[in-house]
Amino acid sequence: MSTICAGIGRGQMEVLDDHVALRRKMHAFYVDLFKDIATVTVFEPPKDDCFANYWLSSIVVEPNAAKGINREALRLAFEQANIECRPLWKPMHLQPIFEKYPYYGSTVAETLFEKGLCLPSGSNLTNVDRERISAVVHAFFKQRN
Repeated sequence: MSTICAGIGRGQMEVLDDHVALRRKMHAFYVDLFKDIATVTVFEPPKDDCFANYWLSSIVVEPNAAKGINREALRLAFEQANIECRPLWKPMHLQPIFEKYPYYGSTVAETLFEKGLCLPSGSNLTNVDRERISAVVHAFFKQRN
């Protein structure tokens, strides 16, 4: 590591706790936002004694074809409002470079890719950003009730 990179890293350590607190606040916002939406699960730590920094807030959207609810429809609603979010990562065994190799696993990664969505979770998000996100979510699920 160069001295410049080390200096930048050292400077970031001074604000690390503040940034983690802001990301944890963003996660709490999502927990509250989706608490009454049965088709959405917000990722949580596996145990109560874990301390998550929530560098990324993600959800799983259970599809409901009759109501037009799925991960991609919600992602497109965000996109229409110019709010970036992305599907969870495509599993390695589905990447074109690995298609000729055998895969020895279950379908957990594929299911998470199909249903999972990474939401805006930066430490620089404002109350205005949260209001915009909330408006998209409320409008999306209100249209589908």
